[in-house]
Amino acid sequence: MHILIAAVGRLKSGPERELAERYLDRAQKSGRPLGISRLDVREIGEGRATRPDDRKAEEAAELLTLVPDAAEVIVLDEGGLSPTSEDFAQIIAAARDRSVADLVFAIGGPDGHGPAIKARARSTLAFGAMTWPHQLVRVLLAEQLYRATTILSGHPYHRA
Repeated sequence: MHILIAAVGRLKSGPERELAERYLDRAQKSGRPLGISRLDVREIGEGRATRPDDRKAEEAAELLTLVPDAAEVIVLDEGGLSPTSEDFAQIIAAARDRSVADLVFAIGGPDGHGPAIKARARSTLAFGAMTWPHQLVRVLLAEQLYRATTILSGHPYHRA
């Protein structure tokens, strides 16, 4: 299974990028034996429209160009369900066990997601009720992907 993080906003070099890359590298390595063949990040720029709804629609349309036709999409949004790390690992395992070839996690811009990407999503997840900057959401997602691979493989990283 290929996991793609499709994100609005470009992560500049610095500590957030380094941390996200470190966790994604770990997830890539620990995920191979679990059937995760590849982990990628694709970024798009923030929309240029002046109205937030127009910006969200513009960003959603561009995010959808990154999504393979048969992909399963999970939107990250503050209004989504907040799974435990174990539940998140089971979401990954269930997609793998359904032979999902491409699993896409979509991270929206500062205004959130447009209706087109939400309509394409299988589910919506949140990292709690708080609003997080997209840079930190990327780090949180990368860490949870790594944690999910360790949970699924029985590695002691996750000590719950």
